[in-house]
Amino acid sequence: MSNSADRTHLGEEWAGWSKHKHDAGKDGKKKDKKGKARPTEAAVAARYDGGDAAGVQPTRETPKSKGMPKETKAMKDTKDAKDGKDSKASKDSKVAKTLDSVERAADIDGTGLSEMQRRLQRAAESSGKLSDVWDEPVEDLLRFRPGMRVADIDGASLPGFGGGKGDAERFIELSSSQIAFYQELLYANGVDGGKRRMLVVLQGMDASGKGGIVRHVFHQGNPMGIGYHGFGKPTEEELAHDYLWRIRRELPKNGWIKVFDRSHYEDIVMPHVYGTYPESVWRARYDEINEFENGLLDDGCSIIKIFLVVSRDCQKKHFLGRLDDPCKYWKFDPSDLDARARWDDYMDAWQEVFEKTSTRRAPWYLVPADHRWYSRAVVSELLRVGLRDMGLNWPPAHFDMTEARRRLREE
Repeated sequence: MSNSADRTHLGEEWAGWSKHKHDAGKDGKKKDKKGKARPTEAAVAARYDGGDAAGVQPTRETPKSKGMPKETKAMKDTKDAKDGKDSKASKDSKVAKTLDSVERAADIDGTGLSEMQRRLQRAAESSGKLSDVWDEPVEDLLRFRPGMRVADIDGASLPGFGGGKGDAERFIELSSSQIAFYQELLYANGVDGGKRRMLVVLQGMDASGKGGIVRHVFHQGNPMGIGYHGFGKPTEEELAHDYLWRIRRELPKNGWIKVFDRSHYEDIVMPHVYGTYPESVWRARYDEINEFENGLLDDGCSIIKIFLVVSRDCQKKHFLGRLDDPCKYWKFDPSDLDARARWDDYMDAWQEVFEKTSTRRAPWYLVPADHRWYSRAVVSELLRVGLRDMGLNWPPAHFDMTEARRRLREE
């Protein structure tokens, strides 16, 4: 947070104290109605300036572990997090406290032209605070790197996130409101003639949660600027064209976000696993796709590529759930079991995809997805940061504002 924003919060907090009547105690220090000592201005400033004002150091409360050794307490909190439970330690954790500060600080609903820069600044500051929830930047933590193997990733792990399910859901809600803000900013620039846009590629084995990502992460966005397309088996019309033909038809328009549920990468993985095309054909597609994506990036289209890593056990649980619920029969296809039987072949094929197409400009992110609340939080973080880092501004007025106001006043 900038110093000016810090001092704004400082002024608000100090002013809040001045609104109440205080009585001086015997020691001459002012106290509130409950007899609590009023903090000095230096003490309040220290909380915003890192504790260097007049030598005053900020205080930090540490949750106490009652009736349980430290190591056992830590183990219990980790288990609670994986089970989706929010322990007392979780409620007092860095994640919960950071989300509290975001809720207090977030205020991007100002109106009027004079508020424009303030709104952008506050949005960026709040987004930065939300990123502090993570132990490390998600972009660094989950980005595919040489030597990483998708088969070795634990789908039930929670890299970088120290909270539980409740924390994650609260994070998604706060993050979604900022995604809606940045999405409107992107759309406005598209209407104004800008070429910035975003493509989100979601891949993963069946029952990895791709559909839920779209519902939860984008629920506060404006449908006018968000598109979704799921790619299935190519139709006869699509097979009559180059494999990228159907992809190009669905790319995001200027100012839009487009989500692909499966994508052009299926045209490498499927023939790799099932041998439907000669190896020379599908192997050539690595370079073709890299060139295709570089062209999109050069033309103003950001690309976020996400692979949801679900474990075999978790997939089995979701398949059985679909078979047990008549309302979910439509989600199941016997061919899903054929793909499951070739799990290792799929992992090998995807491993090669990551090695060949995870580039500096368009990397792959491998996201553990057994816990849906975790994978949704990760995708929300990647999307919000990607939109924020476009560095867009509100388009200026391309008309005579004085004349427009005059005409409205004279009606």
